[in-house]
Amino acid sequence: MANSPCSPKHARPQVSNRPGSCKEEIKFQNRPATKPMSPSDFLDKLMGRTSGYDARIRPNFKGPPVNVTCNIFINSFGSITETTMDYRLNVFLRQQWNDPRLAYSEYPDTSLDLDPSMLDSIWKPDLFFANEKGANFHEVTTDNKLLRIFQNGNVLYSIRLTLILSCPMDLKNFPMDIQTCTMQLESFGYTMNDVIFKWLSESPVQVADDLMLPQFVLKEEKDLRYCTKYYNTGKFTCIEVRFHLERQMGYYLIQMYIPSLLIIILSWVSFWINMDAAPARVGLGITTVLTMTTQSSGSRASLPKVSYVKAIDIWMAVCLLFVFAALLEYAAVNFVSRQHKEFIRLRKRQRRQRIEKEMVQESRGLYFHGYGFGHCLQTNDRKTVEGHTMFASPLPAEVLNDGEALQKHFVDRAKHIDTISRAVFPLSFLIFNIFYWITYKVL
Repeated sequence: MANSPCSPKHARPQVSNRPGSCKEEIKFQNRPATKPMSPSDFLDKLMGRTSGYDARIRPNFKGPPVNVTCNIFINSFGSITETTMDYRLNVFLRQQWNDPRLAYSEYPDTSLDLDPSMLDSIWKPDLFFANEKGANFHEVTTDNKLLRIFQNGNVLYSIRLTLILSCPMDLKNFPMDIQTCTMQLESFGYTMNDVIFKWLSESPVQVADDLMLPQFVLKEEKDLRYCTKYYNTGKFTCIEVRFHLERQMGYYLIQMYIPSLLIIILSWVSFWINMDAAPARVGLGITTVLTMTTQSSGSRASLPKVSYVKAIDIWMAVCLLFVFAALLEYAAVNFVSRQHKEFIRLRKRQRRQRIEKEMVQESRGLYFHGYGFGHCLQTNDRKTVEGHTMFASPLPAEVLNDGEALQKHFVDRAKHIDTISRAVFPLSFLIFNIFYWITYKVL
């Protein structure tokens, strides 16, 4: 085993090529180990004032654009409003990019979770929501933000937001419609020469497992697209996600379709009521018309004033038409049942005019008692007519019998209208339902 030149075994004097070498070796062995850098010192060195880091300058300045990878987690989704055409949701927005200036090797941890106050000390993408109508941050119990820096310079920035986003809706098939609502993420000030947004390759849009919507079902497929915007200030990066929402019509079945159906069936009851019960049939008809009008107005209360016709408008209009037609049906029945009176009155007037005309023509030899011409009137057939009965025109018995036959004829015709209506109205409404539900629900 080789011995050190400073060992006692080497007591004889030797010439050393390194003067004072033994003293230097002893000093090195007695020197204390270097202390690890504290987190505060490390952060000051990484992004403090003495580090030379400038948060106003993007990474790779004057170089290739910064690729910002985005993904969102939907915590809640609801308050979809047709009148204002927007929807409300609560999301965790996560952005990740690489900043070479934040790469480190002095600290043993592979990543650092920093306080949100450190966000002001680093550069961040200027992301905004292009179709946003309102938004707010969450600060209970502290700022809901996350900042994480990795050894290779990757930065993860997550923030919780509540957004109200615009969603133009096509309500032609309401309430059996499927709406598509978008969320657009765009850069405000950096053009595509500086920043490019893209979706995360795996699970870019996540949804909470217990997410439920009151009127809609959020379909699993979500379209991820690029929506690059071209303005006169340049070309800006933009990405979007499209949510497909299918409306559940259980509420509208209970509140609108079934009540209006029962009102129509109630209007058909008048077809089985005696035509002489005018107050009952008229009261029933007017009540159903007014109720249907109120129902139709209520169906439009929660909808915007659009210029096109919706599916619910067609249903309500046809229901109102059916109840109104039932009321007009009784008007027709009542009119037809009273036509015999008009015919009898007309025949009486015609017969009276014919008799008076014959009497005027045959009264050439009229005898007046006051002038001594006797009391007889001689006619062409040599028959005499009593003077005091000349202007009396009693209705013959056959005319009266004819009036009763006319009355029976027209009453039977009115009853026949009621009989036909009992079959025509339900059948017509059934045919309408077949076409309606096939058009809006199946096709």
